[in-house]
Amino acid sequence: MILTGFINDPYAASRLLKFSTDFPLIHIDHSRKIFDNIGNTNTFIWNTMMRGYLQRNCPKKAIFIYELMLEHYVCPDKYTYPILVQASAVRFSEWEGRELHDHVIKLGFDSDVYVQNTLINMYAVCDNIGDARKVFDKSPVLDSVSWNSMLAGYVQTGNLEEAMVIYDQMPERNLIASNSMIVLLGRSGCVSEASQLFNSMDEKDLVSWTALISCYEQNEMYEEALLVFSQLNSDTRMVDEVVVVSVLSACTHLSAFKTGKLVHGLALKIGFACYINLQNALIHMYSTCGDISAAEQLFNLGYHLDQISWNSMISGYLKCGSVENARVLFDSMPERDIVSWSAMISGYAQLDQFSETLELFQQMQLEEIRPDETTLVSVISACTHLAAFDQGRWIHAYIRKSNLNVNVILGTTLIDMYMKFGCVESALEVFSSMEAKGVSTWNALILGLAMNGLIVRSLEMFSEMKKFGAVPNEITFMGVLGACRHMGLVDEGRHHFDSMTQEHNIEPNVKHYGCMVDLFGRAGLLEEAEKLIETMPMPPDDATWGALLGACKKHGDSEMGERVGRKLIELQPNHDGFHVLLSNIYASKGNWNDVLEVRGTMMKQSVVKTPGCSMIEANGVVHEFLAGDKTHPHINEIEKMLDEIAKRLEMLGYVPDTNEVSLDIDEEEKATTLFRHSERLAIAFGLIAISQPTPIRVMKNLRICNDCHAAVKLISRSFNLEMIFSPSKALLDGASNGLDSSVGSDYKKWGFKSPGICSISTGLSSLREAVRSHLALSPAHVH
Repeated sequence: MILTGFINDPYAASRLLKFSTDFPLIHIDHSRKIFDNIGNTNTFIWNTMMRGYLQRNCPKKAIFIYELMLEHYVCPDKYTYPILVQASAVRFSEWEGRELHDHVIKLGFDSDVYVQNTLINMYAVCDNIGDARKVFDKSPVLDSVSWNSMLAGYVQTGNLEEAMVIYDQMPERNLIASNSMIVLLGRSGCVSEASQLFNSMDEKDLVSWTALISCYEQNEMYEEALLVFSQLNSDTRMVDEVVVVSVLSACTHLSAFKTGKLVHGLALKIGFACYINLQNALIHMYSTCGDISAAEQLFNLGYHLDQISWNSMISGYLKCGSVENARVLFDSMPERDIVSWSAMISGYAQLDQFSETLELFQQMQLEEIRPDETTLVSVISACTHLAAFDQGRWIHAYIRKSNLNVNVILGTTLIDMYMKFGCVESALEVFSSMEAKGVSTWNALILGLAMNGLIVRSLEMFSEMKKFGAVPNEITFMGVLGACRHMGLVDEGRHHFDSMTQEHNIEPNVKHYGCMVDLFGRAGLLEEAEKLIETMPMPPDDATWGALLGACKKHGDSEMGERVGRKLIELQPNHDGFHVLLSNIYASKGNWNDVLEVRGTMMKQSVVKTPGCSMIEANGVVHEFLAGDKTHPHINEIEKMLDEIAKRLEMLGYVPDTNEVSLDIDEEEKATTLFRHSERLAIAFGLIAISQPTPIRVMKNLRICNDCHAAVKLISRSFNLEMIFSPSKALLDGASNGLDSSVGSDYKKWGFKSPGICSISTGLSSLREAVRSHLALSPAHVH
């Protein structure tokens, strides 16, 4: 055409250019060269070039061609502006679309229905539904595309009310409009309305079925989603990738592994199993259902892996507990996004590898990756479990400095951290500053206040919770019953326990019964506690039996203690806590032969007593101490401080309670053993390493013994320091031999409201308040 000169013929050149831009194997740059060599252009040729750029996803170049068109004084026509407005919509460039809208009005094309439809779509895509509606209302002619475009805009913005108005006013409700409404109804949670609309449709296509299946899947009605899919499949209709992805999601949530495998087989049979979205859904399904090898095989054979593929595989490894494989994959990723970091950090935290959690978070900071709320929740949880209070406070300061949104989960985690470290005021500050509070937030506050000895305030918060319309759940009543248990409020505990079924329709679980058994046991109502265990509607767990056994030891009921202890060892021969408690009961009576028998049984059955472990943070580093530990680098300084502590305690009249040592040794050796308990080593190190008056915070895996409990209060008084003891995850889970209830028998003497395991201190405001109200001591004594 160039040689013959036909390239200058507008008609011949336009046909050549249209073929070039429409044919996918011809590069758009080659089409541009043809366009540049056309001598006599017309509006059709310019429109063809602009449309070519738009079809090849180069909308910005289409706008540039329009600018050249105006410079060459070529007049646009009514076909020009739909192309350009669509290009602006693709770029989400509303200001560009507005300028084109001005041109449309000036040139008089605003009455063209095709132009109007693209303008409606452009404004809707750019989330300006108000201007889209203005164009719609002013259009002199409306066709089905106009109505569908306006409806699509409301669907996109989630405006169900206006969408229903448009849908009801449509002269003709076509298939596209009905499908859009099913999608919007599903997103809005109106499942029954979506189902009714689907059933009323005379004609249905694959999009209709897909919309209904997705509607059920999005609203967690997974069985219904599978039922609709079976109807679609039995109707011999062709399914596509989108349907299969939704169905696999339903299979994953239902753990319907066999159904998921059948869907996988269907995808292989039809031939689109290699699509990346489907591959990712399959990886997620197999790993969630426990077949990590199948997920691994899909990942290794994947042709086009994307970021979601890598993240899904890492999450799959973590769900199956293969943290090492997850880390290897994480380290080998070509590119890591925030989801990758969050998945790996959360995985470490969920698998109780808290040191690795903080280590990886530090690496994330060095690579200048901004964490999201999910990541920070895991990091704060790790700080709590590791007694890393300084790091936890730094994370909170980082949240404030970065203006991150403190949502319900993040705020609840912060409250939990501060409560476990004894910082009640900081926890209350976080609670007050939260805009949205969930049931979990109230639960953390109620549990935390009870743990810190503020029993009255804890129960007051329970009343406030109900006033604010938050509905209590099982965990709420764990906190309420725990508060009653700590203060010995037997009647109030009974009232709240009965109210669970009578007022809130909550069936008490084994943990609630365990709280009541502990409440009765602490109050000395041992027979009532045993009777409650015998009448429980479910088998009692270890913690429930342990509470009764510990109460027997505390109140000196050796007969019941021996009977219960023997029974429990028969039921749970590998439970170290039961063996130790029974041994302690025998030791308290001086029955050393029986003590040796229990210890011998433990050795024979390879039952190992969990050693006492205490953690303390100093200068950003967490130190661990075991009972009798002599391996710490500063052990010499610690020994000297222990001697200083012993001298001060002796001056205050402290006498070691050697009954806590269940060994047949002389009294002097018993006293020495008590002074080597892990918490005392931690305190001695804290007095050396932590600058005063910073509080000393110790986290324990076992409950503190009576003697250490008494000694710690005197140490706090002697050094005029606030000392706070917090429970570790093992103790909170009841996974230790800390099942006895011997803690806090003399709390009332010191004015503490709670016989709990946290916040042992003579410096807390709660203690001063309690001492004044309960003991009426002078201000000097209070100080």
